Amino acid sequence: MPMPKIADARALSDEELSQEIYAVKKELFELRLQQATRQLNQPHLIRLRKHKLAQLLTVESERKRGKSLSSTQTQKEE
Repeated sequence: MPMPKIADARALSDEELSQEIYAVKKELFELRLQQATRQLNQPHLIRLRKHKLAQLLTVESERKRGKSLSSTQTQKEE
């Protein structure tokens, strides 16, 4: 299973992004639970989900930072 591309995360809308973050966090929790009970057959999935979560959170913070920067720039120009 290949690593997810950040371009896929950037293509999501804000609503889809927050839903995807929630889904990945939930899936990561379930994988960790399976690992703790020794039921996890594919341990590499934890690494993949953590990578995807990091990408999604990065895109979310970029968007928040971009919005705050644009609003402060317009205030400075006035």
